[in-house]
Amino acid sequence: MINNDLFSTPDRLFIEQGSWLFKGYVAQSTTWILPALREVLRYSPLRQMQVPGGHRMSVRTSSCGSLGWISDLSGYRYSDIDPMTGRPWPEIPAALLDLVSTGAAAADYPGFIPDSCLINCYRPGAKMGLHQDKDEQDRSAPIVSLSFGLPVTFMFGGLNRKDPVKRFPLEHGDMLVWGGASRMVYHGVAPLAQGEHPELGALRLNLTFRRAGGDAHQ
Repeated sequence: MINNDLFSTPDRLFIEQGSWLFKGYVAQSTTWILPALREVLRYSPLRQMQVPGGHRMSVRTSSCGSLGWISDLSGYRYSDIDPMTGRPWPEIPAALLDLVSTGAAAADYPGFIPDSCLINCYRPGAKMGLHQDKDEQDRSAPIVSLSFGLPVTFMFGGLNRKDPVKRFPLEHGDMLVWGGASRMVYHGVAPLAQGEHPELGALRLNLTFRRAGGDAHQ
């Protein structure tokens, strides 16, 4: 069996089969990523979505791309229309698409072109419980996650909810990529600790790129 740790470098860390963490991969790109993101959020603002159980998520979310992830009392799904604005979601900025595609290729997933970017905004205390990403019709594509702002503890489990969970920090500018054998692992985010980031203040922004595939369903 190949020991994938042998392929790790200080900037490219092996997590599990099919998953890699790139430390600081986009840290130097925030000068254009963050302004582009603000423009997206002017068009489709952040909001606290309701889950099928009735309560509101602790994170605020929005999306860009041809499909956006939404949640309400009817369930979790992708839609081509932002339910808050009644308009299509804004496009993913072209430069960001190129950056993410290049990053996925560095993790051995060439040709990745996402059609959805979920934007999560965490304030101190906000969290994301263990879950699988299973609303996508195309599960052959990887997931690419970019982190900005305050550091957070990421939880990376197995294919069953009760499997052991790895915990590791995600910091400003980090890129996490997972797919293949790791595509359906349970994962989540521990409560965000208090802090102040020099660029973003007391929050963490997370951009997660997926290829949802198929037609939007509402």
